[in-house]
Amino acid sequence: MLEVRFAQSDEVDVAYHVVGDGPTDVVYVQGSYSHLQVGWELPAFRRFCERLGEFSRVILFDKRGMGMSSRVPGATPLDVRMDDVRAVMDDAGSETATVVGASEGGALAMLFAAAHPDRTSRLILMGAEVRERKDDDWPWGSETDEEFEEAIAGFRGQWGRPGGGFMEVFAPSQASTPWLADWSARLQANSNTPGGAEAFFRMAFDIDVRDIAKSIRVPTLILHSAGDKACHVENGRFLANEIPNSRYVELDGADHLPWFTPDRALSEIQEFLTGYRVAETPDRALATVLLTDVVESTDTAAALGDQRWREILETHNDIAREVERIGDDIAGIAVHIASRITAMANSGEVLTSSTVRDLVAGSGLEFEDRGTHQLRGVPGDWQILAVAP
Repeated sequence: MLEVRFAQSDEVDVAYHVVGDGPTDVVYVQGSYSHLQVGWELPAFRRFCERLGEFSRVILFDKRGMGMSSRVPGATPLDVRMDDVRAVMDDAGSETATVVGASEGGALAMLFAAAHPDRTSRLILMGAEVRERKDDDWPWGSETDEEFEEAIAGFRGQWGRPGGGFMEVFAPSQASTPWLADWSARLQANSNTPGGAEAFFRMAFDIDVRDIAKSIRVPTLILHSAGDKACHVENGRFLANEIPNSRYVELDGADHLPWFTPDRALSEIQEFLTGYRVAETPDRALATVLLTDVVESTDTAAALGDQRWREILETHNDIAREVERIGDDIAGIAVHIASRITAMANSGEVLTSSTVRDLVAGSGLEFEDRGTHQLRGVPGDWQILAVAP
């Protein structure tokens, strides 16, 4: 269960969550809607925040009127929500922080940095919007007045339901991942009511930060995807030209936010905050994959009862931990090989491939040859060995 705290801003409770314990504080201002608990259920977002928390202390919060914070009527203007950021920082014991503004949250982050440079050490903008309204004066907005009203007209019936092309716009790289549509619908339904969301979107549609950008005087890092479909890349380029002492990094791809391909963004952020960067995290590593099968598990669970069976499983999982590589899972041919070898084992028997024997040479383990086998779906012949008792 996520540990959620509450800061009081006027008469409103603002929910927040802290990740990591690094030497510098980061206040993460999210976009148009959020819910701390549901958002944390997305492995890519959770891992992004956890990696950010490896070199900082990340403070996430739900804006007033949405998520786990107090619901308020209508939409709250930027200057009031700016006080909520200050209240969260005070409650978390943060004197100064790097303020991260993502998507619509970029406007609030910029206003806070401009108004409170004494509380803002740095500013990071990811897919940040300059102005949503598109017209002759600003051709890089998301919608014209007419397009916005047309979208709002069908808004209530779609809010909180899967579909609507959410992933195609916000994360095209994940558009073929079916369960993400259900997650995004659940996030919407828990973040706000249709009426509350509409009021917020109408308020956000009127925001224009072109003049605010010129007044920012803290070091700023701007990250924007070249093919961003939710917020045109010219928004990021404009901010880079207008904000003094800023660094602009244009990311590959079309995802609005870098959660699903985070390495480049996190490397840039780490260098910006600490002065150094680490090599990008590889998606492959040498590891021994252990698969276990509890013999007669159904009968054993029935005999022991739910509580005792759960304790045994937790003990088992503490001993045999998975290697995390893709979200909360691992994948690849090695997993398939391990699964095929496991299926050949008898009760109380540990079978391995010859690769494991080579890796543990000198450990004192002894192996018995079980012959050469073909594994279903895996090319070639494989020598199977049993670990001697």
